[in-house]
Amino acid sequence: MNRRETAIAGEPGGEAPMPSAHVPASALVYETLRARIVSLQLPPGARLSRPELAAAFGVSQSPVREALLQLESVGLVASFRQSRTEVTLIDPAKLRQENFLRAGIECEVANALAGLEDKSVLIKARGILKMQEALADDLRQIELFRQLDADFHRELFAAAGQEALHDLVADRSSQMARVRALDLPRVSKMRSVIEGHAAVLAAVDAGDRHGATDAMRRHLSGSIERLPEIIAQRPDYFGPR
Repeated sequence: MNRRETAIAGEPGGEAPMPSAHVPASALVYETLRARIVSLQLPPGARLSRPELAAAFGVSQSPVREALLQLESVGLVASFRQSRTEVTLIDPAKLRQENFLRAGIECEVANALAGLEDKSVLIKARGILKMQEALADDLRQIELFRQLDADFHRELFAAAGQEALHDLVADRSSQMARVRALDLPRVSKMRSVIEGHAAVLAAVDAGDRHGATDAMRRHLSGSIERLPEIIAQRPDYFGPR
């Protein structure tokens, strides 16, 4: 099976989770497929078969269809006639739009946090940063490091009372998530992420609104600045520039 005929079964970590009475089947399929697409376990160009996905998840094709429609709405899959669905190529234009959206909102989050009197709401974010520091230089822990990166940003939104907004931003940052997956497996990138997180927290703790927004903007710009190099390394993963 080549990368353009990828099914959910047999992928790295590829045992499909079973539906739960507490989680709608379509939501489970969506979250699982999205996670595997943005981590590049399902790479650009991979084909997704509704019958195979339904069998792998132990559900009917209806929730699979709903999940694929949702993935299509955020630009991660494209459906064609005769039920053929493929993971999309990374779109550089959409990528820049997503970065513009995310930077605008997360810089405002940093600004709001810097203005708080009570900085104890950042205790979880500080703990996550310490865990990331413990993983620095260990590429074997890259998946855990990537998850901690996402958790750090979620905790900033939560500390600002905007956790629901984080979910919206994450859903609308799917192209960027895939680029980060291409960019992150480097020790220098891991260190850059840690330095960025530390700089944001330092400015927030100091009550420096401008410094916090500038630190967040710098932190979020790394992969975009390296985009030409990333594209040159994997041109087959990207759409027209």
